[in-house]
Amino acid sequence: MSHWQKVCKKIQIVPGTGVCALVESRQIAIFRPDDSDQVFAIDNQDPFAQSNVLSRGIICEHNGELWVASPLKKQRFRLKDGVCMENKDMSVHAYSVRVNEGIVEIDTSAMMN
Repeated sequence: MSHWQKVCKKIQIVPGTGVCALVESRQIAIFRPDDSDQVFAIDNQDPFAQSNVLSRGIICEHNGELWVASPLKKQRFRLKDGVCMENKDMSVHAYSVRVNEGIVEIDTSAMMN
């Protein structure tokens, strides 16, 4: 069963960027690639550098899919599922996220362990 938690207003995320949110005691990187309601959420921790920096990465497109390049070591993580392009063993968790009446919400049901 889904449990949607409000995170922020969509307009608080500048199109083409990401922000970090603390959700259920986890740092989550939330990305808004453009001016639409499309948003993505992945873990904020770069598994290569062991630093919470992915929200500050650069959104890029490769083969028609959106990725974020880590600002530290430049490995790319696919926004829809967190897969690492350079090493699938170093992928990060992706979360269900949506915009509901202008509010970004994340499904926390997968976090309840």
